[in-house]
This record gives sequence, C-alpha cells and structure tokens, in this order.
Amino acid sequence: MTPTSAPDSVLPPLIVSRFDFERLERLLGKVGAGGNLDLLRAELDRAELVEPGDVPPDVVTMNSRIRVADEVTGEERELKLVFPAFADAEARAVSVLAPVGSALLGLRIGAVIEWPVPDGRARRLRVVGIAYQPEAAGDFQL
Repeated sequence: MTPTSAPDSVLPPLIVSRFDFERLERLLGKVGAGGNLDLLRAELDRAELVEPGDVPPDVVTMNSRIRVADEVTGEERELKLVFPAFADAEARAVSVLAPVGSALLGLRIGAVIEWPVPDGRARRLRVVGIAYQPEAAGDFQL
C-alpha cells in the first residue's frame, strides 16, 4: 500500500522547494532503493518544484513543525519532518524516509493522507496547521 489522499484516492498536489529536492535526491542516492525509499522517490517525481523563497507558507517542507489530526480519533499532535539522522520518536521528529514522512512532504494545510502502518492497517491524517516552516521564516540553510 502506498500513501494516498483520502477519501477519494486522488493524490493531493505537492510543492517541494528546489533546495529540499536537491538534498533529498542526494540522500536517496546514498541510501539506495527499496520499500520506503521508493515511496519518497514517487512523491518527489510528482512534486511541483519551486524556489525556496516561493514556497507558500501553508506547505509542509523539510524541518517544518506541523499539526496533524487523526481523521478517525480527532486527536491532534505536532510533528517535525526531518532528515533520517534527526528522527526522534520522543520528540515527534519524523523521518522523511518513514512512510508518513514521505506522505506529508509537500502537502498543504487541509490535505488528508492515508498511509500504511506496520500492523497492516491504514491511518488517515489531516494537516491542520504549520507552527514553523523554514522557508516562511527565511531559514533556507537548515
């Protein structure tokens, strides 16, 4: 199962900064291929690339702190989308190589994603807010 939008299974549009795209392409070149990596590659392949200064402030980018809501339980939580070396479950720092991380990259506030969890079920999350986005803050070198 690959990440999808919900409920109509039409993938939501993605916006990725050229800077994030280049860093992620280098990362993927180092780690190879397979499973979760293929999910990220597929997302990058369909993304609209923009210059960092042109990223709308309602888009999830690398190092963004976002609020998401579980579509079933309504529970909200804050997550940070990070590169693998900075992933930390306790700090809710989610790797972009994790299925949910790949699925969140490039989404806008209001988008809903569905992704597989290890027990075989699918979960649905809605992006409800962005507490911090590097591009909006002018932090282009994170």
